Amino acid sequence: MTFIDLAILFGYFFVLIILGMYGWHRFYLVREYTKHKDRAAGPVPDVADDQWPMVTVQLPFYNEMYVVERLIDSIAAFDYPKDKLEIQILDDSTDETTEIAELAALRLEARGFIVSYLHRTDRTGYKAGALEKGLDVAKGQFIAIFDADFVPDADFLKKTVPYFIGNEKLALVQARWGHLNHDYSLLTRIQAIMLDGHFILEHGGRNRAGCFFNFNGTAGVWRREAIPDAGGWQHDTLTEDLDLSYRAQLKGWKFLFVPQVVAPAEVPVEMNGFKSQQHRWAKGSIQTCKKVL
Repeated sequence: MTFIDLAILFGYFFVLIILGMYGWHRFYLVREYTKHKDRAAGPVPDVADDQWPMVTVQLPFYNEMYVVERLIDSIAAFDYPKDKLEIQILDDSTDETTEIAELAALRLEARGFIVSYLHRTDRTGYKAGALEKGLDVAKGQFIAIFDADFVPDADFLKKTVPYFIGNEKLALVQARWGHLNHDYSLLTRIQAIMLDGHFILEHGGRNRAGCFFNFNGTAGVWRREAIPDAGGWQHDTLTEDLDLSYRAQLKGWKFLFVPQVVAPAEVPVEMNGFKSQQHRWAKGSIQTCKKVL
């Protein structure tokens, strides 16, 4: 047997081992998902009208002129007491987005909303830096975060915030992503299937089994005190959401996944955007693994 034959054989069995490990992991998640059905998130707890806590909604974005106004309008449509809702517009943009976002903030302020428009010219830390700056001046006991391409339903907060009441160790309630443009192309349909599997199977299985799972960077609500307790937003990985998630859970905080709450969003419609997103997630995951382990 030649060296080339040995190299091919080694590569073949190496791939088989990787696929076997991946298959075993999927089998384990399916098993845990079906085994612990009784541990799924229950119905939304009741909250008296005068007991709703203060919530800050953070909207970090960079050069999103085509979707930012849609996002801000969807937050303004939340069915939540106006005096208990703070909207933070965290704008790192360098294009026309800045003018659009600032005008939207002024309109909301004229309608009686509690609004903070924070524009950074120094993008230190990128999204993590923007969230950190906003947190420093946030008024809310709980922090909801949405990326620019999301359009959450009006009842989002009333379906997530109640889970925190009476559960002082709960740090995060994560909703499931929906897909506004899943029928746009074959690429968007494939992404929708992949993301549904990630949320329903991976998040659902891990949460039911009592294992760690992560905040997905958007469409989630944090208990404010859990963020600084876990070390705050840090800038040394590409996935600050994953990093903070594991640091918080290692500190003893609990997470909850609520698959019945869906926050619609757009998935990338071009291959380059999809590849860039996947590269960022993969590299950030490796960085976080090296950091926390």
